[in-house]
Amino acid sequence: MSKFCAIICEFNPFHNGHRYIIHKAKELSGCDNLIVIMSGSFTQRADICVADKFTRAKHAVTGGADCVLELPAAFSVAPAEIFARGAVKILSSIPAVKTIAFGCENGEIKDFYDCANLLAEENDVFKNTLSLSLGSGESYIKSLSAAVIAAGGNGNILNSPNNILGTEYTKSIIKTGKSIKILPIKRLGANFKDKKLKESYSSASAIRANLNAENVKDNVPEFVLNDIKDFYTDFAAYEKLLKISLSRTQTSTLKQIYGCTEGLENKLKSLQNLPFNGIIEECCNKRYTASRIKRILLANYLRIYSDDCAEYLASPLYLKPLAVKKDFSNDILAELALSHYPVITCGGDVQKLNPAAVKCKWTDDFATLQWQQITEKQFKEKLLII
Repeated sequence: MSKFCAIICEFNPFHNGHRYIIHKAKELSGCDNLIVIMSGSFTQRADICVADKFTRAKHAVTGGADCVLELPAAFSVAPAEIFARGAVKILSSIPAVKTIAFGCENGEIKDFYDCANLLAEENDVFKNTLSLSLGSGESYIKSLSAAVIAAGGNGNILNSPNNILGTEYTKSIIKTGKSIKILPIKRLGANFKDKKLKESYSSASAIRANLNAENVKDNVPEFVLNDIKDFYTDFAAYEKLLKISLSRTQTSTLKQIYGCTEGLENKLKSLQNLPFNGIIEECCNKRYTASRIKRILLANYLRIYSDDCAEYLASPLYLKPLAVKKDFSNDILAELALSHYPVITCGGDVQKLNPAAVKCKWTDDFATLQWQQITEKQFKEKLLII
């Protein structure tokens, strides 16, 4: 049996830092092949992807990956815990996956395991500290960190979104009971929030904000640079659609979305006439981040509800390859076929799915359709052999 190392990603867009993580993961894991599971059309921070999923999958394989799977949309635009659980659920169905690698700002393997175990167990000290901190008005992340520290863990590991995701991946692996190892890899260059371009290792946010800058070429591989002219950049038009969708939605529907709790649905509806950024600013406080509010608005637009996500997490799903490296295509597809989930490579394969998986796949297709309609760019749903 082959040994796979997996990476959970968005690649929006693929840049030098991503290529570094891929090659470092291959080197440190000693894997036969590296596969990635990638968000399709929208991201966990509620951005629309600048390029379609097949273009980004092509970039990933050209940049060192051997196979790219699509992460279902229901998980792609969910909070960190659900994003991680969904990705790990699919990867853990593949017997060849022995390691999951991820980029992080700091922390050793033991730190992630210790923190993940505390999050999974939620002992009384942890729960009481979390409740008290949230009750005092602190943010969820600060409260979570305080609870981990109170329970005897290294709460400082939760100091960035990448570390939080790494901890959630680790927790999800623990809960699967599978013998999958974790491989944290220290990221190079800029912080994910940094909007200024660096010399060669800038964040995806900085690259998206400066696509026409001269020094973008120093931060992305040439094969990505060649496609930048076709990237979607009218983010204001995208945000306007989220705002329009909010105006057409009842509060009872908003309440069905992850994170829309404690009367937030009423707050959002009361602000629906404000500009998009005004809605975000008015809702943001210590408890609610801008990403959380945007994610709720995007989930509303895509009709993704918490009950549906819970059903998908509890049901067998599917593997949807987007691209495979030509040199390994037969071997990799054969390994994927050993999963207890069907492999979807053509329209007819949908007949293999159970009702929950069919509904989940419909959400993927709907998200893809929305991306195409928003960007006015078309592509064929066909597995790439590169």
